[in-house]
Amino acid sequence: MAIWKTKMDLEAINSWGHHCMIGYLGIVFCDVGDDYLSARMPVDHRTHQPYGILHGGASCVLAETIGSTAGLLCLDVAKEYCLGINIETHHIKMAQSGYVTGTAKPVHLGRTTQLWEITIVDEQQKLISTTRLTLIVRSREHDKVTFKLP
Repeated sequence: MAIWKTKMDLEAINSWGHHCMIGYLGIVFCDVGDDYLSARMPVDHRTHQPYGILHGGASCVLAETIGSTAGLLCLDVAKEYCLGINIETHHIKMAQSGYVTGTAKPVHLGRTTQLWEITIVDEQQKLISTTRLTLIVRSREHDKVTFKLP
């Protein structure tokens, strides 16, 4: 059974990040299933650390981007939104080039918090990192949040 409360349209979701960090790093949502969302990111000059390998912070950006987006899509976006309140990433293996792909799956989808697990793999499906992301669910009306998704 699908967990999504908002229609899944990868083209629309990809348009959300054009003019922010998501677009600048080349993150693109590429797959969705009943209980997961995936995106990929290039391993290049935008995401390297000075040693020429994938920057751990870039892995965290990819993980939080996927998890936060998945979390939002599990909500009634007219009434609620979510924000990251904790992220814990374990870096397992280096990546130097190509692409990495992250996949978020829910661990807990509660009324006030969500917990997501995001795995990032390279093109050979070798594990690069694992992340646990905690999101807080907030009321748009209570917080007077008026942003609209494109």
